[in-house]
Amino acid sequence: MSAFSAADHEYMAEALRLARRGIYTAHPNPRVGCVLVKSGEVVGSGWHRKTGEAHAEINALTIAGDQAKGSTAYVTLEPCSHHGKTRPCVDALVEAGIVTVIAAMGDPHPSVSGAGFDALGSAGIDVCVGLLQAEARRLNEGFISRLERGRPFVRLKFAASLDGRTAMASGESQWITGEAARQDVQRLRAASGAILTGISTVMTDDPSLTVRDESIDTGGLQPLRVVLDSQLKMERSARMLTLPGKTVVFCADDSNRRALDDAGVEIHVVPDAVQRTDLASVLNVLADMEINDVLVEAGPLLAGALLSADLVDELVIYQAPHMMGSETRGMITSPDWLALKQRQELEIVDIRMVGRDIRITAVPH
Repeated sequence: MSAFSAADHEYMAEALRLARRGIYTAHPNPRVGCVLVKSGEVVGSGWHRKTGEAHAEINALTIAGDQAKGSTAYVTLEPCSHHGKTRPCVDALVEAGIVTVIAAMGDPHPSVSGAGFDALGSAGIDVCVGLLQAEARRLNEGFISRLERGRPFVRLKFAASLDGRTAMASGESQWITGEAARQDVQRLRAASGAILTGISTVMTDDPSLTVRDESIDTGGLQPLRVVLDSQLKMERSARMLTLPGKTVVFCADDSNRRALDDAGVEIHVVPDAVQRTDLASVLNVLADMEINDVLVEAGPLLAGALLSADLVDELVIYQAPHMMGSETRGMITSPDWLALKQRQELEIVDIRMVGRDIRITAVPH
């Protein structure tokens, strides 16, 4: 196939819409959608909901039944060819009599990469790759980051006033933004494999770091709560330790770990949990734990350290329509930025209103 038609784009766009239905539940697996088309009609469609459950292709084939024979499969990711928790999707596509597979992108997982396409080709199925690839990569940026870079995709979230202040001098910060913005953050949390914060935030705000919006279907999942606590100051009475889900703490000295061990906290020792090189090590450990996306909800010190270490992939800034003045705390602490040339260049990729607040999405330039 030399070029993709308008109909091809339409069917792949539908497959991507289906894949997004797994945004809160599929991790650590990728979000995948599949549409089966025969004689210009959709005969089956499906998406991957949760690890261990059927993949998108299997769900689409189940709906299509005998009509799958002779059809074209539009998939957002290369079909798997290995035995894991489910049977290989390649085998199912071949047995069903699929004649063409159009995929948005290859799978970066080493057990799949290229092998799925090769197996389909060897079975006589035409394979075309690259349709709406950028959109497919964006949908699975965390999964791709974990496999290609060995670390999760890091999203840094701020709630600030119009003059860029995140708390009063006393630490008071609830609530800077409105209800709609806070609900939007719940969706960010639900789409993340982990939420990362520092011990200062835990001691000041005693956050829950959970998804509390019952309208969001997470399939019963809660993001992993990750706390950077160099000297293991976290108290057994911390609110997050009383809530569903798992908490992991990274520290430099675990001599005071007994109380947290008793609370079921998983503790990892790193040389110094606030230094730049060790922030990278923390992310590497999270990748080993199959965390694709990390949402950072932290104070200015940790936020500044992550930005200075070039470990932030995206910033989401909620700005409320008020001014908080000079006796307040800023978004980041960056003592090494002393000249204008050291400023962090950003590219704004989205601006929209969320209730009365402005949500700015930006990426490091």
